[in-house]
Amino acid sequence: MFVPELRPWRAARPHVVRVTDAVRPRLARAAGIVRPRLARVAAAAKPQVARLTQAAKPQLERITKAGPNTRSWQYTAGAATAGLALAAGVVTAVGPWDSTGQRTAERDRAVALEQVGGTDHGRTDDSSDTSDTSAGAPRPAPSAASVLTGLGGLDGATDAVKSAPDALPTGTGLTGVLGPLLGDPALGARRTAVVVDVATGKRLYGFGADEALTPASTTKIATALAALSAMGGEHRLTTRAALEPDTREVVLVGGGDPTLTARADAEGWADLRALAGSTAAALKKRGLTQVTLSYDTTLFAGTQVHPIGVNPNLAAVTALSVDEGRTDDSTSGPTTRVSDPAADATRKFAEFLKAAGIKTSAPGLSKATTRAQTLATVSSPPLSVLVERMLTNSDNDIAEALARQTAVATGVRADFAGAGKAVRAQLKKLGLPLTGVRIKDGSGLDREDRLTANLLTALLVKAGDPGRPDLRPVLTGLPVAGFTGTLTSRYTEGAAGVVRAKTGTLTGVNTLAGTVVDQDGRLLAFALLAADTTDPAAAQAALDRAATALAGCGCR
Repeated sequence: MFVPELRPWRAARPHVVRVTDAVRPRLARAAGIVRPRLARVAAAAKPQVARLTQAAKPQLERITKAGPNTRSWQYTAGAATAGLALAAGVVTAVGPWDSTGQRTAERDRAVALEQVGGTDHGRTDDSSDTSDTSAGAPRPAPSAASVLTGLGGLDGATDAVKSAPDALPTGTGLTGVLGPLLGDPALGARRTAVVVDVATGKRLYGFGADEALTPASTTKIATALAALSAMGGEHRLTTRAALEPDTREVVLVGGGDPTLTARADAEGWADLRALAGSTAAALKKRGLTQVTLSYDTTLFAGTQVHPIGVNPNLAAVTALSVDEGRTDDSTSGPTTRVSDPAADATRKFAEFLKAAGIKTSAPGLSKATTRAQTLATVSSPPLSVLVERMLTNSDNDIAEALARQTAVATGVRADFAGAGKAVRAQLKKLGLPLTGVRIKDGSGLDREDRLTANLLTALLVKAGDPGRPDLRPVLTGLPVAGFTGTLTSRYTEGAAGVVRAKTGTLTGVNTLAGTVVDQDGRLLAFALLAADTTDPAAAQAALDRAATALAGCGCR
């Protein structure tokens, strides 16, 4: 992750630490699984690795002089020692791993704890005291650059995504590799594919590039880019409690934050308990210990029920909810939801107020007036963090909320139709190809959505634009093959750690769109869409084979 993105992660420090602590054992297990295969790949590509390393030597010398705390892109030269030379060794340059198989999030954890990132070299503890090394071992090495840049982009003066030194893959080369794989009958009657060089934006391969198909959850890439473009990565969503001075009515005003939580440990997300505590303190200062309680959901408009109906994959879409209306301790994935998330959130708020010494009436629906005085507020982490969580976990609740927030930010009615129009309008404003595109929701659950492989790759290229660092969370939020989010159990015997991609699955629909680093160190964006599939597991495996092939070839 490049430097401008670190501040949002500092804001979400507790969440970063918890997630990375939880994922560390999985990283170790997965690294053990893929190490033999990776060793074979690295051995086969040894001559190419030598050439790439020689090409990067000037940058390495500059980075060595700059030291471990430099803000320039950093390169770790310890892949041979670690034995994880993924995809011809380029992982040490482009991530999302450094030389020990450490996920980018581990570097974020190091930032959150104010530690040095990179290889441990024998440290025996997790202390932030970097002087404590064992047996005279060197200090931890600088972390590797993230997946955003190819080997030729290791320029200390810029964060730009640049071209690798070798020639581009050719259409003929890519056709020879992808053609047979995309012809797999498991991919159904219709399939489309596009591969683009992120550095240049040049399309290298296209099959049905402009044919609009049902995208399923790859729609979230469009939602993410539109939301970031409309509001910026530092934008936060605020929930507030307000007092109507004439009636002693306290109104819990929903700010459309899908990550608001009532759990005892908020883990860095907006905390309903904290809001209640601050509200109670403010009321007592006014001499109030008994109030009428109501809630306001007017930020969003229209029906709350998605066109798919009541479904465990998505709660009712409302401007006020806690823990996504979940009825268990889960934080992602399908589960039973409460029927009225806003009322449920307000009841919990009332319980917290009662514990703080404030009695309330049974909550009812209302609307805060312009005279209402704000008593307390809580805000979400920055939008960049919400986008990453949405993409990594394929979180439908966050996706629908961000689509509506895009409508609010651009003055469009914040219902399902308005949210789709607002997202499309933002993409048009960015100059992206929209022929045949139809956006009906933010999550991709609506089967009426239509996207093209051309648009999906254009979205990814736009997110890698060095002139638009505000859009970068679209790339950094993509699940990492074999390790995180919806790709955790995929690629464990393929391109683990090299592919980052958003998945999409509906009945008869399987899609995959993301980025991959090829053997020459180039960052490629790809989109693969399949319709009329009959075996989702087989279709998913076929898409994974195609992405793995991209990682393993120079395709010239």
